[in-house]
Amino acid sequence: MAIQVTESAANKIKDGLIKEGYPDGGLRLGVKGGGCSGLNYVIRFEEGQKPGDKVFEHYGARIFVDFKSLLYLKGTTLDWQGSFMKEGFTFLNPNAQNTCSCGISFSV
Repeated sequence: MAIQVTESAANKIKDGLIKEGYPDGGLRLGVKGGGCSGLNYVIRFEEGQKPGDKVFEHYGARIFVDFKSLLYLKGTTLDWQGSFMKEGFTFLNPNAQNTCSCGISFSV
């Protein structure tokens, strides 16, 4: 199963890459221990992929995921929500059993 990216998220990724000076780079998605639910999402702009990364591309935006993180992120959809109350990336992760209210932490 791949990681999916909505068109609105892809547009924000491409804008962010240009702003960060990595127009040919991608967005790294990962998972690390911590947070109130046990695991935290990691998200950052990077110049290029690392050896062993799985690369996904949607709407012209590239996503880099290391093998270990992919185990927790398979089937996830990355979306962008922009509203008066909240603006940012959201994760729709079918592997998450519980999530915290901020959406940054989850457990499996």
